Amino acid sequence: MEGSSGKSILQFAPFQSSVDEGFWHRLSSLKLNKFGIDDSPIPITGFYAPCSHSQVSNHLTLLAESLPSDSSEESEVPEISRGNRNRCSVPGILYNTNTVERFHGLDKQGLLKAEAQKIWEDIHNGRALEDSSVLSRFLLISFADLKKWSFHYWFAFPALVLDPPATLVNLRPASQCFSLEEAESLSAAFNEWRNSSLTADVPFFLVQIDTNSHAAIKHLKDWETCQSADGHKLLFGFYDPCHLPNNPGWPLRNFLALICSRWDIKSVHFLCYRENRGFADLGLSLVGEALITVPQGWRDHPYVPNAVGWELNKGRKIPRGISLAKSMDPTRLAISAADLNLKLMRWRALPSLNLNSLSSLKCLLLGAGTLGCQVARTLMAWGVRRITLVDNGRVAMSNPLRQSLYTLDDCLNGGEFKATAAVNSLKRIFPAVEAKGVVMAIPMPGHPVPSQEEQTVLDDCRSLHDLIDSHDVVFLLTDTRESRWLPSLLCANTNKITITAALGFDSFLVMRHGAGPFGSSHDSKAEAANSLSADMSNLGLTDRDGGKRLGCYFCNDVVAPIDSTSNRTLDQQCTVTRPGLAPIASALAVELLVGILHHPHGIFAEGDVLNSSNSESSEQPLGILPHQIRGSLAQFSQMTLVGHSSDSCTACCGTVVSEYRKRGMEFILQAINHPTYLEDLTGLTELMKSASSFELDWDDGTDEDDDDCVEV
Repeated sequence: MEGSSGKSILQFAPFQSSVDEGFWHRLSSLKLNKFGIDDSPIPITGFYAPCSHSQVSNHLTLLAESLPSDSSEESEVPEISRGNRNRCSVPGILYNTNTVERFHGLDKQGLLKAEAQKIWEDIHNGRALEDSSVLSRFLLISFADLKKWSFHYWFAFPALVLDPPATLVNLRPASQCFSLEEAESLSAAFNEWRNSSLTADVPFFLVQIDTNSHAAIKHLKDWETCQSADGHKLLFGFYDPCHLPNNPGWPLRNFLALICSRWDIKSVHFLCYRENRGFADLGLSLVGEALITVPQGWRDHPYVPNAVGWELNKGRKIPRGISLAKSMDPTRLAISAADLNLKLMRWRALPSLNLNSLSSLKCLLLGAGTLGCQVARTLMAWGVRRITLVDNGRVAMSNPLRQSLYTLDDCLNGGEFKATAAVNSLKRIFPAVEAKGVVMAIPMPGHPVPSQEEQTVLDDCRSLHDLIDSHDVVFLLTDTRESRWLPSLLCANTNKITITAALGFDSFLVMRHGAGPFGSSHDSKAEAANSLSADMSNLGLTDRDGGKRLGCYFCNDVVAPIDSTSNRTLDQQCTVTRPGLAPIASALAVELLVGILHHPHGIFAEGDVLNSSNSESSEQPLGILPHQIRGSLAQFSQMTLVGHSSDSCTACCGTVVSEYRKRGMEFILQAINHPTYLEDLTGLTELMKSASSFELDWDDGTDEDDDDCVEV
């Protein structure tokens, strides 16, 4: 191997980096879901392979699997399968900062020095002989702007500096350095090394050629055995990612440092292994000789050589940047952006926030008017993705200003159905929402049904039953009292989480219904049969833990719901409210739902009152969980109240639910057609007769506390 060039300083082709888009997606997921504001260093793994093309160098690449999985411990190194000939794994460390200012302010030279020290220690303690990939250890610093989906990053490939630098004696294609027999044996040995799962991704090795022209590839730990063989040629080989014909690749730098410091070799014959179509290419591979002078101080272990290695960006020492916003699917980008605020809540303010329970929740909104539009949007803001809206009205010209999901186009040609227009609007706002619109009228007591329409009404009743049964939460957002009766009954029967929001001119009521009289853990038919022999005065007044059940929307009524729409003036037919009222009530309704979902007792949670000293929920992450919230814009006030279930309630008492379970649609039809039927069934008729027999002396004086009452 005689030299064909004069002596010169040995120069190395720098490593080049490449980051797959999947790496940034995985990092974003880990940052939001696991790491939060923790900016501790993260072990990562890079991959490279020998050069396989005469015109293109291979890069050190980061993939999604370069990072730890979401479920692994933070301190664990990513689990990487070994033996892949096209992916030689290299350990690295990632410093991902919380702010761009912190990114630019990092002590880059100090970080590079720290990684170089690890390489130096691995050389001296022998680890580099067992796992030679540590010689190519790398460093990455980054900042992920998750609002804009842009990333700032900078790679460093630490290289120990030889001082004085190594001198190149010669460098030429490997095909010119071996006899025909040696070349054939060497190619066969390389192909065997590369095809074995045990050695395919071992990047540094020894090449031994004996006097019979037989070549063998050995591990670095076999050095002593190889160097004791007289007359054998010995080369130090490595996978070279570089394609240049006159320069070896970057990995040779730390390899020379190991050879110099451990074995005190002053003349090093090295082989830059390169491939073509998966086989050894001795025409592309290089063989060279370098002269090394052991730098002063290298024999002292506490000493750490200087290091270089920050990757240049277009010839300048500046970081790189990438934006994925334009390349991402708009729906995927919308999902990531929509969840950003919720995931950031878990960093500091609300670590216990259960996003999975919210995203999988199926919400049924009865009413797609002023309240329904606001509730739907607030649900989406909380991460709810499955929403069904029920309404049989059409969008009128007066609606878009107050009902936020509609525009003027929805009013034209007689108006779109609200349920359909609302769903279309939700999908335009957030394409990933699973929204469905159902055009259907809700059968109501006090609105008698002609015999020819009975079948249609019964079909609507069955459809409503199926809808409630297939959803987890029901919002009662209709604009009449009687339209909430049948949903309240069906929700009590199936023990569904039920939220009611109702508006007056300047007052509102938001409440959660208590659990049904029979809970949800028993067989419905058996309960219906047993209820007939139960003490009807106490039936369904307690929850499954023996406490008093919370009431529903109708529990305080002493009359059955009746027709509230006939013989009304225009201002009584329309929902006339102060414009700011609906957003307030809608927001509170959704917040009430989120509180229920995060309370350990869920639907069975007791009602809390503000400033109550024995409030268990005050210690919950989301604060108290009230039963009713009544507010007044006229006084800019709000109060929390608790109302327990009534044994005479026309919607949720055990008597009514049992009768429904026994008679089904026949019971509902009778309740719709005969206004006094529910009063007779529940005992309200007798109660009112008893009350009228008493003569009461009314106090005409006013109580100061009456000012706090709000009529809704």
